[in-house]
Amino acid sequence: MSSLSLAVRDSSTMLRRNLLHARRYPSLTLNLLLTPVMLLLLFVYIFGAAMSGGAGRSAYIAYIVPGILLMTIGSTVVGTAVSVSTDMSEGIIARFRTMAIHRGSVLIGHVIGSVLQSVASVVLVGAVAVAIGFRSTHATALEWLAAFGLLVLFALALTWIAVGMGLISPNAEAASNNAMPLILLPLISSAFVPIDAMPGWFQPIAEYQPFTPAIETLRGLLLGTEIGHNGWLAVAWCLGLAVLGYFWSASKFNLDPK
Repeated sequence: MSSLSLAVRDSSTMLRRNLLHARRYPSLTLNLLLTPVMLLLLFVYIFGAAMSGGAGRSAYIAYIVPGILLMTIGSTVVGTAVSVSTDMSEGIIARFRTMAIHRGSVLIGHVIGSVLQSVASVVLVGAVAVAIGFRSTHATALEWLAAFGLLVLFALALTWIAVGMGLISPNAEAASNNAMPLILLPLISSAFVPIDAMPGWFQPIAEYQPFTPAIETLRGLLLGTEIGHNGWLAVAWCLGLAVLGYFWSASKFNLDPK
């Protein structure tokens, strides 16, 4: 077999392995999925009237759903960091190294599996959002396609970062803690309130991070609001994080175990 055919075959095998693990042990995925769902319900029904500034709960639902969808991706990939760390610490990777399989297929299987789980999680959270009143009436078919592409690209970027975090973690608990910023960063972005409403000293923290331009871009695509320069910034952040995460993960994974 050619090198490419071998890589595709072994990566497919590793993808099936990771999806089977996710199906057999759904508790981790469900626990991580509950975080964005609970935040969505909390901010809509408890804080929605106060934080909408008089615009009404339906307007606030439309405002926060894009941020919640991206937070869902951040929550889902935490499970990837835990899964990678578990593989590294339990010895299965050492066994894979002795087998005639493509070296990168283990990480590729984790990444593709995580992206698929992220997309499924976004669909589930999106369904909850629609059930409580979210509507995207101004988005065209092309804007929906662009929104989906942004979500997939963002999931790919965060997954590679999560894989790197899992590789440097000595155990699953450490991996979960190391990946926690992927859940916390949306809380200090424009997901819940506009940046202009934040204190002046805090605005740069919320603005100059990957979640804010991605949220503003997704919000513009789904609601028909202005995107401005956020679209290019979101794509640049995604590509930069994906490349960084890939080379970081590959360098750590290729180190011979001591």
